[in-house]
Amino acid sequence: MKLLILTQAVDSRDPVLGFFHRWIEEFAKRCDSVHVVCLKEGKHDLPPNVTVHSLGKESGRSRFKYLWRFFSTIWRLRGEYDAVFVHMNPEYVVLGGILWRLMGTRVFLWRNHYQGGLLTDLAAPLCRGVFYTSRYSYTAKFRHAMQMPVGVDLAAFRPDAAALRTPRSILSLGRISPSKRVDVLLEALGMLHERGIAFTADIYGSPLPQDEAYYAGLKDQAARLGLDTVRFHPGPKNADTPAIYASHDIFVNASRSGMYDKTIFEAAASGCIVLASSADYAEHADARCIFADGDPRALARSLEAALSLSSADGELLRARNIALAAEHSLPALAERLVHSLI
Repeated sequence: MKLLILTQAVDSRDPVLGFFHRWIEEFAKRCDSVHVVCLKEGKHDLPPNVTVHSLGKESGRSRFKYLWRFFSTIWRLRGEYDAVFVHMNPEYVVLGGILWRLMGTRVFLWRNHYQGGLLTDLAAPLCRGVFYTSRYSYTAKFRHAMQMPVGVDLAAFRPDAAALRTPRSILSLGRISPSKRVDVLLEALGMLHERGIAFTADIYGSPLPQDEAYYAGLKDQAARLGLDTVRFHPGPKNADTPAIYASHDIFVNASRSGMYDKTIFEAAASGCIVLASSADYAEHADARCIFADGDPRALARSLEAALSLSSADGELLRARNIALAAEHSLPALAERLVHSLI
């Protein structure tokens, strides 16, 4: 099969989208050729059957030039792909969907988020299939929607016997935005601090420009709560995240159901005790690892329990999480996706 992929960025160093570099590699193993059209091109080292075409954001081009490059590229390559896989951006389907339908080209959209709207509703009917991972995703409602594994690179994310896992350390990692609810975590940490419970916490992530005020508010919140053991770090390169997970004891994800963040499974595969409010995760995880959505008191109770676990209980939870993450491996995802695209 010859595949065309549309995505935001091809850059292995990108702190949010760097993971997609490995997705492209896995697609390349299963396809004759892969063309990738991205808004921004950065560092990559991809197989010889992959060609990257940038719309030019890295050089500061205008929206008009993005559109011109988009249409000229998908038309110029029209004989070189059998199917189109659009990752997370329904606007690409809306823009190219009619043309692809006239060409008889199969189009598929990956969209996994609790939020949706007109763009997604317009894009879905133009697709042969819509992929999601969370049963609570906005896109799960479509009749041609297909649930998929999350897609975790188990070669990169795994327990590291040589790494020093800091006792009583708590981690949050991911793009900083209100949907990630880092404020809920900080409120819970404040409650632990008030009770004199010892811990350290690291928050890794950078905000988009529109979320700078939220990020500043998080730092003010930590200062107001007297959380001097909480450290904020910018979003790391994707290649640096395995070592960060491996050095922490507990990982917290407070995102709403409908996202099923891949960070939950990266942390689980790395041997962290994972606490999350995701309803999808709750269906498979130990009850001690689940807290009520948006409830800092419930999270504080879960954190206190996790910090009090015996070594044996902690290892049992870690082993269970590692087994769960194995069901969401990247090769398993790539195999199912490519089979669905044919």
